[in-house]
Formats: sequence, structure tokens, C-alpha cells
Amino acid sequence: MENHHIIVRVATPDDIHYSNTITDEMESSAKARGTGIAKRSPAYVELKMQEGKAVIAVTDKGEWVGFCYIEAWGHDKFVANSGLIVNPAFRGHGVAKSIKKKIFELSREKYPDSKIFGLTTGLAVMKINSELGYEPVTYSELTDDEEFWKGCRSCVNFDILTSKQRKNCLCTAMLYDPVEKLKEAEAKAAADKARQEEELAEIANQLSVSATGNIQHERKRRRFKGNIKLYERWLRFKRFVLLNNSKKEGGATGQKKKFFFLF
Repeated sequence: MENHHIIVRVATPDDIHYSNTITDEMESSAKARGTGIAKRSPAYVELKMQEGKAVIAVTDKGEWVGFCYIEAWGHDKFVANSGLIVNPAFRGHGVAKSIKKKIFELSREKYPDSKIFGLTTGLAVMKINSELGYEPVTYSELTDDEEFWKGCRSCVNFDILTSKQRKNCLCTAMLYDPVEKLKEAEAKAAADKARQEEELAEIANQLSVSATGNIQHERKRRRFKGNIKLYERWLRFKRFVLLNNSKKEGGATGQKKKFFFLF
């Protein structure tokens, strides 16, 4: 690869002229690895392009670089990002990662409530999936749609799959569950909020205002762990205490008080 700018985007009907090149590379790549990518016809790849359910990578000069497409199963309960393939001339430059990220985003956009899964024998793909939020699962957690499993018939390992009653194979199953991810995000947000409130309460307990308006603060070095919002809340609290006390004392005596904040 020499001085090429690579563009990763959603495929369109204008890209169908790449279909034969893509399917030929899928087949030759599977043979070279001795493992399987379910064989797809150029017509099937073209259909995915026409439906806007594929991602393609090309150079600014129009050379094909990589491809991946979306398949929906089980009445759209499951979505698979399938057929990831990269032109051998462009491998080792992060193209696969960019395509996987783009197809993942497209899947979330088109099927926001669907579980996204994948079967792979490649460690590189497993690492990319993990970074996107996928987790390894058993085959029983994948779709039971027969049409999906029929696609494995062209794989060289299909006999292994059937001998294991479709419970295991050489591929690793990985799954992204949007419901579980939402629960995890909500739990993390609740834990973060509780921790911030606990830290703020601790600060409030350390800060005491005497009847004469003198403010005392324990000589303790606080670490805010980089939490700027918590620091801002602490400053607002301190300002509130100071100004409130100043108004009360000033109204009672008609004199302004001086305050000192001791660190």
C-alpha cells in the first residue's frame, strides 16, 4: 500500500461492480486459512449493497480494500456482521478494525434493539469485537434460526459443527446485548453518583460554621481524583455557606464580617 487514502463507508448500489472481486477473495481467503467463511454469491453481496446493509472500504483512486455486511435473523432479534474480508494488499493497516467499527455502528442504527453476534476463528477479530463490547458466549445464546445455520454448510468445519449438535465448533461465539449494556451503563452511573454524593457529604461534614461566623476546616489534603464537577460543587457549597452567613451576621449587627478559610 503506497500513499493511498482509504475511505470506509456504507456501501451503495454504485459499488456492485466490486461484488465478484469481494466474493472471490472471500473464497480464496477461506481456503488459505483452512477455515470457513460461509460462501456468498455476487448477487447476495449486491443485494446487501442495494439495501444499505454493507460497509465497504476503497481507496481514493477506486481500488477495493475491504467489505462486511449485515444479516438479520430470528425476526430481527439477532443481527450478524458477516463476511469481513480485506484485500491482502491492504492487510496489517487497521482496515479490518475500521470496517468492524463502521458495520457495528450501522447495525446499532438499523437494529437498535437487536443482539449483535459473530462467529470467528480469528484472534484479531475477537480482539476487535471485545473492544466494541462483545463478550464470548455459548452457541446456545445465539439465534436458533435455521437459515443462519444453513449458511455454515459451505464452511470446511461444518461436519464438526453437526457432530457437536450445533453446540460448539472451532469458531468462537461473541455477542453484544444492548439490554445488558444499558443495564451496565445505568448501574455504573448510579454507582458514580453515589460515590460523588458520599464524597460531597464527607466534605460537608468537614466544613463547620461557628456561631460567630468563623469557619474551620480540617487540615486535610483532599484528592478529587480529577473530578472537576465535584470540585465545582464543593466551591459552590463553600460560597453558599460564606455568603449566607455574611448576610445573617451583617443584618444582625450592621457590620461586615471578615472570614478566613483555613486549609
